[in-house]
Amino acid sequence: APQAPPLEDVLGAQVLITAARLSHWVAEDAKVARAFLKRVAQQHTLAQPLQSIDVQELPRPQKGRNEPPDPRRYQQLLAPVLQGHDIGLLSDAGLPAVADPGALLVAAAHVAGVRVWPLAGASSLLLALAASGLQGQRFAFAGYLPTDATERASRVRALEAASRREQQTQIAIETPYRNAALAAALIETLQPATRLAIACGVTLAGGWCVTRRVSAWRAAPPAFADKHLPAVFLWLAE
Repeated sequence: APQAPPLEDVLGAQVLITAARLSHWVAEDAKVARAFLKRVAQQHTLAQPLQSIDVQELPRPQKGRNEPPDPRRYQQLLAPVLQGHDIGLLSDAGLPAVADPGALLVAAAHVAGVRVWPLAGASSLLLALAASGLQGQRFAFAGYLPTDATERASRVRALEAASRREQQTQIAIETPYRNAALAAALIETLQPATRLAIACGVTLAGGWCVTRRVSAWRAAPPAFADKHLPAVFLWLAE
């Protein structure tokens, strides 16, 4: 399986130094956060033993309900900041609050007058856009597309029309095991002249990004050898 490069190569020394000194974290998954801190400790000594670092999880909506989590929970998560401590926000992958959870916590911090400081890390969306050769001045993130074939085709056509009208790159993602299904749907639905880029595992050894016109993809469809690798799909209509 592809191995992740050293953290310092991806995040930079300053990010790791900052991470090593924090004793309070909010994360999507506490287990993933502790695994990340264990990797940090291999390069920089942690300010506290890993077991004593406070890791809280972001609220999740209740199953079967579309209501957002109770906003009071975000206020509770900010308690260490109000006591004079710094808090790190960590997502499972990508950049927190950008196509990842965390924006509601950041919004609560602004309401509370707490200084927010982003630490640059790898964002697969921007890395894919940079590697694609598509329009980087105007782009839009569509997120996950419908899984129903008819609804998905309608959505893809609407996004392609917007791309052509605005000369705007459209960006979408999918659960890794459904990458092949989304790629097939895009190749079938988009116009032959539209340029489609697929970026897979861009921060991992063996990752790749290929941009071709849809007509070329139809002649040589992509292969996803590893069903666990995340991918980003981008297209620009002409």
